[in-house]
Amino acid sequence: MPMGHTATAQAGSGGLTATEHRLANGLRVVLSEDHLTPVAAVCLWYDVGSRHEVKGRTGLAHLFEHLMFQGSAQVSGNGHFELVQGAGGSLNGTTSFERTNYFETMPAHQLELALWLEADRMGSLLTALDDESMENQRDVVKNERRQRYDNVPYGTAFEKLTALAYPEGHPYHHTPIGSMADLDAATLADAQSFFRTYYAPNNAVLSVVGDIDPEQTLAWIEKYFGTIPSHDGKQPPRDGTLPDTIGEQLREVVEEEVPARALMAAYRLPHDGTRECDAADLALTVLGGGESSRLHNRLVRHDRTAVAAGFGLLRLAGAPSLGWLDVKTSGGVEVPGIEAAVDDELERFAAEGPTPEEMERAQAQLEREWLDRLGTVAGRADELCRYAVLFGDPMLAFSAVSRVLDVTAEEVRAVAQARLRPDNRAVLVYEPVQAAEGTEDNDDAEGADQ
Repeated sequence: MPMGHTATAQAGSGGLTATEHRLANGLRVVLSEDHLTPVAAVCLWYDVGSRHEVKGRTGLAHLFEHLMFQGSAQVSGNGHFELVQGAGGSLNGTTSFERTNYFETMPAHQLELALWLEADRMGSLLTALDDESMENQRDVVKNERRQRYDNVPYGTAFEKLTALAYPEGHPYHHTPIGSMADLDAATLADAQSFFRTYYAPNNAVLSVVGDIDPEQTLAWIEKYFGTIPSHDGKQPPRDGTLPDTIGEQLREVVEEEVPARALMAAYRLPHDGTRECDAADLALTVLGGGESSRLHNRLVRHDRTAVAAGFGLLRLAGAPSLGWLDVKTSGGVEVPGIEAAVDDELERFAAEGPTPEEMERAQAQLEREWLDRLGTVAGRADELCRYAVLFGDPMLAFSAVSRVLDVTAEEVRAVAQARLRPDNRAVLVYEPVQAAEGTEDNDDAEGADQ
C-alpha cells in the first residue's frame, strides 16, 4: 500500500489519539479512534476558500460547494443526500475565507459508503457537471444571498465591515457569498477550471473519527481515493499581510429598515496560530463573551442603553483576525453614547487588564468551547482537518487549550492596549429609516438575537 504512516501514542489531552497517513497522490489522512458510540465522522477539507478567488469571480468557491452535491459519475442528482440520509447519517458542507469542507456523520457500519461518496465526487464530478446544474445552483446561491444577507436586518453588516477592514484588492476584502454580478458572470468553464485546480487529493485533508477499525478504514481510503490523480496547477493565495493596526478609524453610516440602532465594529487583531491571537481571544471573552462580560454588564445591565452587547473573535490564519463588536441599542438611545461607553471600557481594560477572576473565567470558557468541539466525533474530525490545512499539523488540535491556558493576564492587557483602539477599527452605525420607527419598541427582543 503506497502510504506513509506516522502515529501518536498519546496525542495531547484527555487520552485522545490520532494517526496521520499520506497516499501516494498526496491526500493527507488523519484517523482518530473513539469507540464510545457506534458512529463515525468523515470530514474532508479542501485548501480553497474565497481568498483564492480573483476579481470578477467572487463567490465561486461557495458556488462550487453547492455544485459538489449535484451528482458525480456514479451518483446522479440529489443522490449524495439521499444515500447518506437513507443510511441514517447526516451531512453538509461550508465555505469560508480559507477553506471549503464537506462532512458526514454515519452509523459506524456505513462508513464505507461515506468514503465512497466523497471519493466519487472528488474523482469524477466533472463528468456530471453541466450547464443545467450550473444554472440551478447559481439560482440557489443567489436566493441564499437574498434570504441571509440582502433581505434581513443587519444582514450585510459582515460584508460591509470586511470590505472596510481589508483594503481594496486584499484577498479577504470580499466575503465567501460573493456578489450577484459575479455569480451571474461565472461560466461552466470557470467551474470546470476551478475544480481541476483545487479539488485534487494533494490539496485536501481527510479525517475519519469514531468507532472505526483503522486498518480497514485505510484500506477503503486507498481503494476509493488512491487512483485519483493529483494536480499541480494551484497558485498560492495572494499575500494577506497587513500592518498591525489600520492607523485610522474607518466609518460608514447605514440607513435601513432595522429594528434598532446598532453599533458594529471590526478591530484588526493578530493572526490565528499565534500566542497573541490567543491573548486577544481571552481579551474579547472578558470584554464581550456572554452575560458576565464587561460590556454586557455596563451597557445592558447597568446603563440599560443596549439590549445586546457582544465582542467575539474571527480567527484567520492568512490575514489579520477580526475582533467583532456588536451592540444593539434599546429604545431611542443614540449611538454616540453607546460608543463613548464602549471606548471607556476598552481604555480601562487596556490600562488595568483583566482581574484574576475574569482571567480564570475567560480561560474556563474557552476551555469548555474547546472540549465541546473535541467532544463529538464530527467536531474532532473538523478540528483535525483545520489544524492540518491551516497550520500543517493536525495534532495541534489536541494541545490548543494548553496554549490558551498558558497566556498571562499581562499578555491579555498588552494586546488590548495595542489593538483595541479607535484608530484600529472599521465602524458601522445603523440608523433605522422612517418606516421602521413604528415597530422599534416591539422589535427590541428580536434585535437582541441578531
